[in-house]
Amino acid sequence: MTGRLLHSVGVRSTALHGVALASVALSLGLWIRAKTVDQSARGNAERRALLVGLWPPVLWLLGDAVERHEMRGRTRMRR
Repeated sequence: MTGRLLHSVGVRSTALHGVALASVALSLGLWIRAKTVDQSARGNAERRALLVGLWPPVLWLLGDAVERHEMRGRTRMRR
C-alpha cells in the first residue's frame, strides 16, 4: 500500500535509497560537528545527530517497498 502510494505521487526507489545514504552522511557530519561546539550546546548537537541517524533504515525500507511495487509493474507489463 505505501509503496503504491509513494510510486503514484512520483517517488522512485532509487531516490529513497539515495536519500537514505545521504542521511547517513548527514548524521556523521552532524556528529563530527557536535564535537566542535562548546560543552553547553554539545548535548543538543549530539541528539540532533542521533535523530538524523534514525532516518536511514526507515527511508531504505520505504525504498524497498516502492521497488517491490515497481517490480510488480514490470512483470505485469511483460505478460
